[in-house]
Amino acid sequence: MAESYDVIVIGAGSIGVPAAMALAGKKLSTLVIEPCPSPGQSNNKKAIGGVRATHSDFGKIRVCLRSIEIFAGWREQHGADIGWLRNGYSYPAYSDEDENKLKDLMKTQHAYGLDIRWVSPGEYNGLVPGINMEELRGSTYSAGDGSASPLLAVNAFYFKSLESGAQYHFNEKVKGVRSRNGRDFDVITDKGTYRCGAIVNAAGNQGGEVAAMVGQRYPIQPDCHEAAITEPVQRFFGPMVVDTRPAEDSKNYYFYQNAEGQVVFCITPDPSIDGEDNDSTSAFFPMVAKRMVRLYPRLANLKVRRSWRGQYPNTPDGFPIVGSRRELPNFINAIGMCGQGFMLGPGLGELIARMVVQEIDDDDRHILKSFDPYRDFSGMEALK
Repeated sequence: MAESYDVIVIGAGSIGVPAAMALAGKKLSTLVIEPCPSPGQSNNKKAIGGVRATHSDFGKIRVCLRSIEIFAGWREQHGADIGWLRNGYSYPAYSDEDENKLKDLMKTQHAYGLDIRWVSPGEYNGLVPGINMEELRGSTYSAGDGSASPLLAVNAFYFKSLESGAQYHFNEKVKGVRSRNGRDFDVITDKGTYRCGAIVNAAGNQGGEVAAMVGQRYPIQPDCHEAAITEPVQRFFGPMVVDTRPAEDSKNYYFYQNAEGQVVFCITPDPSIDGEDNDSTSAFFPMVAKRMVRLYPRLANLKVRRSWRGQYPNTPDGFPIVGSRRELPNFINAIGMCGQGFMLGPGLGELIARMVVQEIDDDDRHILKSFDPYRDFSGMEALK
């Protein structure tokens, strides 16, 4: 007879592990099925660690504000160091157009509860000493945002979920999902079959494939992004710096100094590089280094330790797909995180648990409108 669980989570990454932690915390028998040998071994370990509520939409802002509360309070509440640093986020502007866009966006951000303000060029130079001041108009600054170690965090969440009773099957791949009556499911893997009353699809790059197992089709396309990390040095600047100006072969790029003093950086290629290729390229360093040093000359002499490549499972509008469809109310998708799964994960995990036990409130419903699986994907997140 097949083993039976209240809920099965497919994927032990940035979303699946926090979801399992929250589900098991509600005393639900929870199984997580993951093809990798341990948690966080897909895109979670390739995240650069930024955690921001600085978005343009109610849903993302509110979920990430809750995530920040969890990250920030983890060490005090649970005794584990996850590398949390409240270093803030900043978006400098070097043109009137960018300044106006950012200031207009701040009106929405303030309305949705985000603590964000505009700082003058001089004040920004105090936050990021030595920043290129030529034509600098100022910057947004969200002091409450921060960063954490994706490796330390996912393992902390994993061990907490085990304490609450969650089970994990690693090195096991889901091959099919069968709805037994529209509400209960059989999950078929390469090692067995399991029954459950609810499924959370948190399969990352493979999220679209898992959804297709129950006849659901979503426009998710992973694309490749490269990142790197330097040697640790004494702290010399504060917030994450996000330069949104496009350049040849790239869109925005961003960098910050983590809790250990290392500078971590990433760039968005243009055009996008679709697929799941994890090999680093020779084009990345020349492209990003030139832009970073021009903006912040103090970075010039840092030694880079390593680089890596991962994927953003993108949707056309830059918003995740979170929720169920009417014909399968207990099959909950949490996919298409657009490279923001790490920052969304803890808050979204709690929301998913409330969905499973049917405890969502009006605030949750408002959040879920942003992530509606039925939307037409015609919008666009301003800070994608």
